Amino acid sequence: MKIGFLAMSGLRAHDSRLLELGLTLPGLRERGKVLSSLPSLGLLYLAACTPPGHELHYFEAEGDGSEPTEVYTCDLVAINTFSAQVFEAYAVADRLRKAGVRVAMGGLHVSVQPEEALEHADYVFLGEGERTWPAAVTAIAQGNAPRVWNSADFPPIDIRSLPVPRYDLLAGRPYSRFPVQTTRGCPWRCDFCASNVMLNEPYRKRPVADVVRDIQAIRQFQMRPFIEFADDNTFVDHAWGKELCRQLIPLAVKWFTETDISVADDLELLRLMRQSRCRQVLIGLESPDRNPLEGIELRANFKSRRWGTYVDAVRRIQDQGITVNGCFILGLDGQTPAIFEQILDFAMQVPLYDVQITVLTAFPGTPLYTRLLREGRILAPGRWDLCTLFDVNYVPKNMTVDQLREGIYWLAEKLYNEKCLMNRRKPFFDELWRRREQAEHAAPNGN
Repeated sequence: MKIGFLAMSGLRAHDSRLLELGLTLPGLRERGKVLSSLPSLGLLYLAACTPPGHELHYFEAEGDGSEPTEVYTCDLVAINTFSAQVFEAYAVADRLRKAGVRVAMGGLHVSVQPEEALEHADYVFLGEGERTWPAAVTAIAQGNAPRVWNSADFPPIDIRSLPVPRYDLLAGRPYSRFPVQTTRGCPWRCDFCASNVMLNEPYRKRPVADVVRDIQAIRQFQMRPFIEFADDNTFVDHAWGKELCRQLIPLAVKWFTETDISVADDLELLRLMRQSRCRQVLIGLESPDRNPLEGIELRANFKSRRWGTYVDAVRRIQDQGITVNGCFILGLDGQTPAIFEQILDFAMQVPLYDVQITVLTAFPGTPLYTRLLREGRILAPGRWDLCTLFDVNYVPKNMTVDQLREGIYWLAEKLYNEKCLMNRRKPFFDELWRRREQAEHAAPNGN
């Protein structure tokens, strides 16, 4: 069979004013370009797990949700889904099926809304696709495949035996970053997190040698790639993280990842991260005020317990020459309209090199969605296209919908204008120059 892997990628938002801000404010614009430039690692893994004897192609949908014409030459097309883009994905799937192309759909959204997906796809995949895809492809080729493939019906994935993703399918494309996975899952269970809903597995670490192997595969066609580790929380295990960094040092590749605030507790780890060319870590701080953090992490109340360490922790990380992208969620139940100024004050006090603000979003299948739906606070149930992290689709507890929207506009304008960016980033570069001068003076003979 000729099999196509079609990625639905890029940021989405419906709020017209935020869209205008995104076009003019550098902070929003920069992050949007980064996300849009990442290929789908999930689809590249599926391609790697495809049994031999098939012709494979990787495609990306256009920004308007349209598909490349070449996908219509495929016998089977696999489409990944996120809630914000799922209606676009369904529209593509409907067009493909009408033209006689069989369609398989999987991903976060389909895993929790399989009946909905079955209205648009020939085959639906629940959970981690590497478990089910090889058997499904064989059955589809033979013409006797069931429509639903559930990873729970197959043996667990041993991520120590994952193949190299089919990065070779990306050769010749102008990607600026390449995703590599080092871990899967997160030990914390935040009520708003959609990743835990799909994975439903313990936190797992890949062998460091396999991570290095994957990076080397990318370097076969891109000598100096920028690596984005596609993890929810990379450095939970500090000892493992140190070994990863030691093995990254000789590769001389720049990289980015997501982790939690505890990474700042280990100075040796931070130094190894710097030596291995870590350029930025994204950390979910969620709120500069402790009260809204209470209870959002369901297992150990981790974020609330670590709240008091935020300022010093971010400074320790940035003092090592690693920028921090601090992420905040607007509209948490414990927040009032005062939250917008609190976030701005925190960002300038530290100061944070990058700041990401998002709206509290109730993704289907999450404890948050179940609770808000039960409380009658979802404004438009089933409007998955509003699950963008930027559109308001629920009633906040301690402010009005309009107060939340207006607060987002105000904060975005303050955080992302050129003057604020310069004021937040200048201290980081001043510290780098100070350390460099100290090192030069400390060197023998000034060399």
